[in-house]
Amino acid sequence: MMGEMMSIMADRNARATRPTVLVAEDDRALRDSLEAAMQVAGYDAVFAHDGAQALSAIADHAPDLVLLDVMMPHVDGLSVARTMRQRGDRTPILMLTARDTVGDRVAGLDAGADDYLVKPFALDELLARLRALLRRTSVVDADAPASVGDLWLDARSRTATRDGRELTLTRTEFDLLELFLHNVGIVLTRDVIYERIWGYDFDTTSKSLDVHVSYLRRKLEADGASRVIETVRGVGYTLRRS
Repeated sequence: MMGEMMSIMADRNARATRPTVLVAEDDRALRDSLEAAMQVAGYDAVFAHDGAQALSAIADHAPDLVLLDVMMPHVDGLSVARTMRQRGDRTPILMLTARDTVGDRVAGLDAGADDYLVKPFALDELLARLRALLRRTSVVDADAPASVGDLWLDARSRTATRDGRELTLTRTEFDLLELFLHNVGIVLTRDVIYERIWGYDFDTTSKSLDVHVSYLRRKLEADGASRVIETVRGVGYTLRRS
C-alpha cells in the first residue's frame, strides 16, 4: 500500500512539473494530432477551438506557452495575441498560419508572436520550436543588469531602457537585445543568433531574424536616438558602443 501511495505521489509531482501548452486550433483533425503529440512529448495540453475560448482558457490555466492558429472563428489568432500583449501577458506565443507571405509573417510578429510556423508542418519541427521557446523562458539569469552607454537591461525583471525611456519589447526582441548587450563589439553571425535565440537548427535564409531586428531598431531609435545595432553585410549583426 505504501509503495502504491508513493508511486501515485511521484506521478502527481511529475505531472505538476510538466509544462502546460494551450493549443487554439479550430481544425478538429489537427487538434487530435497535436493532442497525441503533446502527450508523447510530455506536455499538459489545454485546447480551444476559437479565439474567444482561447482567451478564457489563458485566464483560467495560465499556460507556459500558447500555440495559436491565425484563422479561427469569432476571434482570430492575431487578435488573441494582441489582446494578450495589451494585458501585459508575456507568455510565449507560437503562431500557426497557412499563409506564407512575408506580410502575413510580419503581421503575426507585429501582433506579439515570438515565432511562427507555416502549415503544413512536421510535428518534429513544431516540438523543437516549443522546446526552444520554453527553454528561453525557463532560464533564470542571475547576472547583474547589463548596460552600454544609455542602454540598460535587467534580465531578472525583463525590463530595458534607453536614455531613461522604458522600452516595450516582445520576448524575442528582449532576448536579442540581451544577446547583443552581452557581446558588445562582437559580430554575431546569423547562424549564432538563430542558435542562441531560437535554440534549434533554423533555416538561416529566413527573414525572421531581419524582421525582429528591424522592430527592435525601431524601438531603440525612437525620438531620433542613434543607431546602435549595425548590420555586417553577409555576416550578421553587432551592437557597437555609443
